[in-house]
Amino acid sequence: MKRFLVWLRTTFVSGLLAIIPVAVTTYFLWLLYGLIDRQFGRGAPIGQVVERVLGQWIPGLGIVLMLLIVLIIGVIVRNVLGRTLHYYLERVILAVPGIRKMYGTLKQFTGALLNRESTSSFKKVVMFEYPKEGIHVIGLVTNEDLGRIQDMAGEKCLLVYAPTAPNPLSGYMIVIPERLVTYIDMPVEDALSMVVSSGSVLPDSLRIDGGEANRRERRARFSPFRKRTMR
Repeated sequence: MKRFLVWLRTTFVSGLLAIIPVAVTTYFLWLLYGLIDRQFGRGAPIGQVVERVLGQWIPGLGIVLMLLIVLIIGVIVRNVLGRTLHYYLERVILAVPGIRKMYGTLKQFTGALLNRESTSSFKKVVMFEYPKEGIHVIGLVTNEDLGRIQDMAGEKCLLVYAPTAPNPLSGYMIVIPERLVTYIDMPVEDALSMVVSSGSVLPDSLRIDGGEANRRERRARFSPFRKRTMR
């Protein structure tokens, strides 16, 4: 009976581990679809205009309209006039207290996730002792040139953002001497995924060498799509 209960618990937990990520992802995708549909769907003003022009409504057209609008905005901000308008719009947003911090943080994260070459994105992943010796924190380097702050410190310092789990939009901005940090060879995206998962998901970039190769071998061995060679 005890062995059966252990098996039952293990199997139930395995089922949860398989279902929860899929369910949560599906839920957020459904929320995103609902948001898009309310803005560009059949009952929205834009959707009604398109429906009158086409004479009928095509299912899924709201998502297509949203993607086209994003593409048009991207084309606009890539030219001189669009960049100028975007610059002054950001200046207005950054002048509003409260919104400035939220907008700046969101811009940092979207830059890190979507634009690897963006100068506004996080640059490197580091580890340092904080708030006391023996306790290590993972942070993201946001600036390596601190100007007068570095002169005041008397040594080379870094500006590091230490996000709090599981909400990476909150955290601490820390000025720390470079000699006190240890650089971690891992993508910024992996560090952000660790924060969101509260450390429960260990990225492949931190696993012991050979672990990924072994996992690929196991996946290939049991893959139903693996090509079989004829002997």
